[in-house]
Amino acid sequence: MYVSVMTLTPDMLCFALHSAAHAVHAAHAPLLQPLGLTYPQYLVLTSLQARDGQSVSELGAELRLESNTLTPMLKRMQADGWVARRRDTADERLVRISLTAEGRELAARAAGVPRAFAERTGLTIDQIADLRDVLAVLRDRLKPAR
Repeated sequence: MYVSVMTLTPDMLCFALHSAAHAVHAAHAPLLQPLGLTYPQYLVLTSLQARDGQSVSELGAELRLESNTLTPMLKRMQADGWVARRRDTADERLVRISLTAEGRELAARAAGVPRAFAERTGLTIDQIADLRDVLAVLRDRLKPAR
C-alpha cells in the first residue's frame, strides 16, 4: 500500500526532531537577545565556562560544530571581547580558546538561561534528563563523536 510522504511528515521522527530543534532555538532567542548572544555563541560560552582553554578542535567536537562554522564565530566573539584565541605553547598547530574577563561576566549573566528554558518546557527535571539521555543515545548512534 502506497502512502504519500506528505501525509507521513508530521508522524516522522526526523520531522519531530527537526521541528523541536527549531522550537528550542526560538525559545532561547528571547532569553539570549538581552545578552547580545546567539544560540551557538551561548553554547560556546557555556562550554568554555565549564572547561576554559579548550582547543578549537576540542570545542568543535564537544559542540559538534565543524571548523568552518566554529572559526568565524570564534573570530566574532573575539572581536566582541568575549574570548581570546592563542596558539598552544607546546603545540603551535593548536589554537586555544579562553574566556576573557568580559566573557566570564557574560557567561555569569547567562547562568539563569538553563532554568528559564527548563521552565518554558513545562517538563519536570526528571523528564528533561530522560529526554536529554534518549536524544544523546540517538545522536551517538547516528553520528558518533569524532
